[in-house]
Amino acid sequence: MLNDRLEGLGAGPFQRLATLLADVRPAVNRPSFDLAIGEPRHAYPEFVGALINDNRHLYGRYPSALGTPEYRSACADWLTNRFRLPTGMIAADRHIVPLNGTREGLFLLALAVVPSRKAAGTPLVLLPNPFYHPYAGAAFAAGGEPRYLPAVERNGFLPDFGTLNEADLARTVLVYLCSPANPQGSAADVNYLTRLVELARAHDFVLAIDECYSEIYTERAPSGALEACARLGGSLKNVLVFHSLSKRSSVPGLRCGFVAGDPDLLKSFVALRHYACAQIPLPIFAAGTALWRDEAHVETNRALYRAKFDAAERILSNRFGYRRPAGSFFLWLDVVDGEKAALRLWRDGGVRVIPGGYLSRPVDGENPGQRYIRVALVDDLEKTEAALGALQRTL
Repeated sequence: MLNDRLEGLGAGPFQRLATLLADVRPAVNRPSFDLAIGEPRHAYPEFVGALINDNRHLYGRYPSALGTPEYRSACADWLTNRFRLPTGMIAADRHIVPLNGTREGLFLLALAVVPSRKAAGTPLVLLPNPFYHPYAGAAFAAGGEPRYLPAVERNGFLPDFGTLNEADLARTVLVYLCSPANPQGSAADVNYLTRLVELARAHDFVLAIDECYSEIYTERAPSGALEACARLGGSLKNVLVFHSLSKRSSVPGLRCGFVAGDPDLLKSFVALRHYACAQIPLPIFAAGTALWRDEAHVETNRALYRAKFDAAERILSNRFGYRRPAGSFFLWLDVVDGEKAALRLWRDGGVRVIPGGYLSRPVDGENPGQRYIRVALVDDLEKTEAALGALQRTL
C-alpha cells in the first residue's frame, strides 16, 4: 500500500539532526545559535508588504498556472540583464514558468521528464554528492536510478561528468546541478557549463540547473547556464534553470520563483503542474514582479553577507579548511568527523549546525560529506560573529 520506490530515501537531513540532538541540552546560561537551516533572516524589502496589501482584492480570483504577463516579463528581463543574454533570447510567453519557490519545480521536473525506461536501460538521474535533498527525493519518486557524483576538494567541489562512461551516459535522463553549490559554495564557470550543455545535447538528457544562490556572492557574479546556451548559439534545448526570490530578496516565506529554458520541456512540465500544484496567489505575483525589477535591495542584501564572510575569515582564519566560497551563504568546514563535531558544538557551545554526511550519500563505502559541517550564515552580523566565536572556541 506504499510506494516502495521511496524506501531508498531514508530520513531527511533535518530529521537526522533532530534525532542526533534529541537528548542533548546546551550548557545553561549560554546563548544558543541555529546555523543549521539555510533560511535567510535579513529584513525583507518594505515595499513587499505594501504591494501585497494593495493587491489583496486579487485573493478573490484563481491565479493562472502561468502567472501574470507582468511577472513573466520581469523574470525574462532580469535573466537577460543579469546574464548578459542577447535581446529576445528569453521570451516571457515561451520560456518562463512561475514556481512556488524552486523546491517545487526541481522535484516536479523529474516526474515530467524521467521515462519509465530508456532504450539503454533503467533511467539514470545524476546528482552532485553532497546535494540538496529534494533532488534525491525526485529521482526516487520518478522511478529513476540516482547516481551520486562526488563534488569534493580534488575536483573543486563540482562533479566531474567526464568520468562517466558511454553506457552511463546512454542511460542518463536528468542531471541536477546547483551552482553556486549548496553546501560547498563552489560555482561553475561558463566553460564548465558549456561542456555540460554540449554533453546533455549529445546524449539527450535534461539539465536542471539550480541557480537559487546566484545573487549571493562576495566577489565576482557567478556564471549561469543560459550564458552557456548563448555561447552555443542561443538554443535552450535540453536546459532548464531555476531561480527564486527566497535567497536573493530574503523572502523565503513568499514562495515565489520561476523556471526558464527549453519550451518543449516546459510544455510537459506545465501540463503536469496543472494536475499537481496549487498556483501562486495574484498578490504574490505583484510583489514578485517588483522584486525582480529592483536591484537596490539585492545589493544591500549582498553587502550584509559580504560583511559576515569577512568576519568568518577573521575569526576562523586558516582553521577547519576554511575557504571563502564563490557564492551562497554557507561555510563548508572540515572538522574530521562532522557528526561528532555537530554533537559537541550543540552540547558545549550552543551552536547548531548540520553534519555534512547528512547532506550526502556513501558511495563505495565513502561518504564525501562525512568530514564536514555546513554552517549557514543567515543571522545578522552580531549574532554571526558570536556564533562563529563559539564554534571556534568549542572545536
